[in-house]
Amino acid sequence: MHTRIAVLFVGSVLLAACAPRASQEGALSAAQKSMSFFVTSAGSGKGADLGGLSGADKICQNLAQTAGSGSRTWHAYLSTSAAGGAPAVNARDRIGAGPWHNANGVVIAKSVADLHSAANNLNKQTALTEKGGLVNGRGDTPNEHDILTGSAPDGTAIPGTADMTCSNWTSSGEGSAMLGHSDRMGLRDDEPSKSWNSSHPSRGCSQESLRGTGGAGYFYCFAVN
Repeated sequence: MHTRIAVLFVGSVLLAACAPRASQEGALSAAQKSMSFFVTSAGSGKGADLGGLSGADKICQNLAQTAGSGSRTWHAYLSTSAAGGAPAVNARDRIGAGPWHNANGVVIAKSVADLHSAANNLNKQTALTEKGGLVNGRGDTPNEHDILTGSAPDGTAIPGTADMTCSNWTSSGEGSAMLGHSDRMGLRDDEPSKSWNSSHPSRGCSQESLRGTGGAGYFYCFAVN
């Protein structure tokens, strides 16, 4: 009799302990299913060669699908340069109208204009991956806050002939890509260092080159619907 009571007591304690965790996991799952923004938890594995815009969009879609939000249409926040008779593409024109919120349900911007203003809510604590995890930033090991964008601060393609998109996201060798800081922190206390989408160019397009300045080939994904 005493043994049965002890077993029932232990079972009740275990159920009580698991209930808050199950509730938290359920809440996170619901938030993830309705999220509309994330930083990729992984890149292509080939540096800035993402397979072009279509390849990058596919990575966004696959990661969102794994997180339970694949019913939305996802696009990578990436600009491209005019090439081969095709016009330049602006990252800001690819991401829908907003608002956008992360895997925890926190709004990072209400509109395209808000996203590209100083008032947006994008920082280390809110620029989460599709899994709801933080991206390593300045002071962390390794630092992975360099995010591929190829964009000017207003989200448009960078004018001129310099390669700022690693050959429109098809190169893992020569070239360069404009990067943003997902944690809004850099070596200096100036606007570029604090920019989430246009901080500095990479030293190359390979995975090793991106790691050299504090990156891992990650990029931003936005739900367009």
